[in-house]
Amino acid sequence: MSDLVLLDVAEGIATLTVNRPEVLNALNAELVQDLRGKLAVLDSDKRARVIILTGAGDKAFVAGADIGAMRDLDPLAARETALLAQEFLADIERCAKPVIAAVNGYALGGGCELAMACDLRVASENARFGQPEINLGIIPGWAGTQRLPRLVGKGRALEMILTGDWIDAREALRIGLVNRVVPQGELLAETRKLAGRIAEKSRIAVRLCKEAVINGLEMDSLRAGQYEADLFGLCFSTHDQKEGMTAFLEKRKAEFQDS
Repeated sequence: MSDLVLLDVAEGIATLTVNRPEVLNALNAELVQDLRGKLAVLDSDKRARVIILTGAGDKAFVAGADIGAMRDLDPLAARETALLAQEFLADIERCAKPVIAAVNGYALGGGCELAMACDLRVASENARFGQPEINLGIIPGWAGTQRLPRLVGKGRALEMILTGDWIDAREALRIGLVNRVVPQGELLAETRKLAGRIAEKSRIAVRLCKEAVINGLEMDSLRAGQYEADLFGLCFSTHDQKEGMTAFLEKRKAEFQDS
């Protein structure tokens, strides 16, 4: 199982690589379990401040779920499979550290859903995105019907889901599905550059920013504003707030201590 997901940690950045290039990094239960376990380890690993998720090879990020493993599921097993996958994707959102998808090719079905669960998405010019489940007689089951409209809007999401059509990286950028598009050969370098900028920030402030956005989206505007104010106030109990503001006033770079 260990070689299904490769893990590397260097300079505060952890890289998780889905390693099934022979099947375009298609997800199966064993691979999801391995990814979930490594993510849990990284969540508490102080060496890692930012996590990059990508796929092995130059053709696919994750081309989708393993259809051969899913075809003969009964309804209850199919539902349980979907719920387990949704729990894993929720783990990504709940992770205290930012997770950036470096999308290096096909991100279809479960692969698109995996990318959408990440906090940021950087795509190479050859990336392709889609929710083609309709072509298999099913609907997206890994929360794709929920995350896609939140990212790109109801109408555009329904068009992608109902037609099953793929979109290229530039269209994904235009509609807000990805944050950046970069040349294929520069994907990991550019993603690491972005991750490095975030890794320089206060770990506490980064975590609270992520919590404010993700949790606030599920609240009404009044409650969300109060929640943000609570977290804003909490920042003022930290050394990093004092250091950050003092450094600003003294016109120097802040030296955060994550405390």
